[in-house]
Amino acid sequence: MNSIPLSIISRLLFPLQLTLSIILLFRGHNLPGGGFIGGLLAASAFALVGFANGSARMKTFLLFAPSVWIGTGMLLALLAGLMPVLMGEAFFKGLWHYGIIPTIVAGDVKPGTPMLFDIGVYLLVVGIASHLVLLFESKGGD
Repeated sequence: MNSIPLSIISRLLFPLQLTLSIILLFRGHNLPGGGFIGGLLAASAFALVGFANGSARMKTFLLFAPSVWIGTGMLLALLAGLMPVLMGEAFFKGLWHYGIIPTIVAGDVKPGTPMLFDIGVYLLVVGIASHLVLLFESKGGD
């Protein structure tokens, strides 16, 4: 039972939601946002595609299985915590690269371990939320 209006709306909203989720991810250190809320918005974009077009289409849009998103996110978050230890600092101490990357998204973004951690959280949230949506959809008829 696919809804044609929902399918059309999901095609229009998907790129907008993903773009906004990336903006929220990168502005999260100085303004409201970050990996968690950005990941939730991205997961809602994938869920909308799934609700409108079915789980097979949602899996196509995800590009990777939710377990890959989850594993990659956990590895990046762990790496963000261990990088300072490898440099003789405390676990999860913030390290920054002092070159500034100009961007349209948030003015000047300073890459460092906090940003790496936020990207890890983003991927982890997208993976978990997408996995739950797919799980609920598969159990929906029961």
